[in-house]
Amino acid sequence: MLNVAGEISGDSWGIFAFLCAALCNLPAVPALNGTDELGTGQSIQKTYDLTRYLEHQLRTLAGTYLNYLGPPFNEPDFNPPRLAWAERVPSATVDFDLWRGLTDNARLAANYRAYSRLLCYLRGLDGQAGTAELRHSLGHFCSSLQGLVVSIAGVMSSLGYPLPAGTAAAAAGPPAPAGAPASPNDFLKKMDDFWLLKELQTWLWRSAKDFNRLKKKVPPAVVTLRLEAQGF
Repeated sequence: MLNVAGEISGDSWGIFAFLCAALCNLPAVPALNGTDELGTGQSIQKTYDLTRYLEHQLRTLAGTYLNYLGPPFNEPDFNPPRLAWAERVPSATVDFDLWRGLTDNARLAANYRAYSRLLCYLRGLDGQAGTAELRHSLGHFCSSLQGLVVSIAGVMSSLGYPLPAGTAAAAAGPPAPAGAPASPNDFLKKMDDFWLLKELQTWLWRSAKDFNRLKKKVPPAVVTLRLEAQGF
């Protein structure tokens, strides 16, 4: 005989009473909490996605800005040597094996420092852009890059790493500088801008690889449950 919804058979009452008695005699009901591993994995995945988005965004911005600078900067084969004036821009030119040999903490700290400084220089460009369209594009990119700085800080915090000394204020938004690094003439100033975009492109490319490897160490789908009540 099928039970009609809303009716409880004698056997069902017995099972229900047994479960109530068992629950009442438990010493404590343990709290089941996810460890920080889930949050860390999600934070790394978000940072990786933002890095790839910035790579895509930079391709459009760089094309627009180089056209604004004019020839030879907008020519596909233009690849000038890096001058001393551009050395103040954080360089991503590091030996591959040396970079891979660094700890996760060291790579994250290097990324955080670099993007904090690159953001300051980009804000200097934003104030000098000659067209409203270019200022809008630079402003949007700076906002996204600020998000990346904050996201990297979040990953470091979730992994228990301190922010690099002297850069903690960058996560809250470093103030825009009075201008980009001074150059003796207009051509060298354009060279500075060219190298800024080129280094930023290389940093984003390498950072995407860094966060892709890091997220494999802390898979976002993994959830570890921990029993916190005494006696378990």
